[in-house]
Amino acid sequence: MLSLNLRSLAVVVALLVPTSGFAEDDMIHFSVSDPTRWNYFSDQVMGGVSEGRVTFETVDEAPVLRLTGRVSTANRGGFIQARMMLDAPLSNTSQGIVLTVRGNDQPYYVHLRTRWTILPWQLYQGEFDASQTWQEVRIPFESFAPYGGLLSRSFRVSDVRSIAVVAFGRDHDADLSVRAIGVY
Repeated sequence: MLSLNLRSLAVVVALLVPTSGFAEDDMIHFSVSDPTRWNYFSDQVMGGVSEGRVTFETVDEAPVLRLTGRVSTANRGGFIQARMMLDAPLSNTSQGIVLTVRGNDQPYYVHLRTRWTILPWQLYQGEFDASQTWQEVRIPFESFAPYGGLLSRSFRVSDVRSIAVVAFGRDHDADLSVRAIGVY
């Protein structure tokens, strides 16, 4: 009787306590708590007027990367982002990007740059929605679309050199929190 109650208690606790990672052990996880790993960029590098910032916070005792700001398409702009360079190539057996996110009920993007995205506006883009509650989002690599011209439709996963979370493409207020990001 006691073991059944402890097992029931463990199930209840597992359902109520938010996780800070992912379920599968074979995933590659990227740190969202190290400010030295992430760089903030906006369209101001090309004359745009979007404004934002990246902060590193603790929410529910877990590290969180938070991207906030105002995205403006004025002056041919329209993005703010937090980007991380990869230390090593990803395995070609990886299937996609997985994130634990919450936001302001807006669509956001993951941008991948590869060894073949030479021009600053070239990238591969995957879209996701960020609701006001924490959720796990998976974006398969085959769902990423080329952006910026002169790119093949698909890419080799081992050619990915950076990963960015991005507010992009339309006038809006951005507020995206990322509790975990990795490759599955």
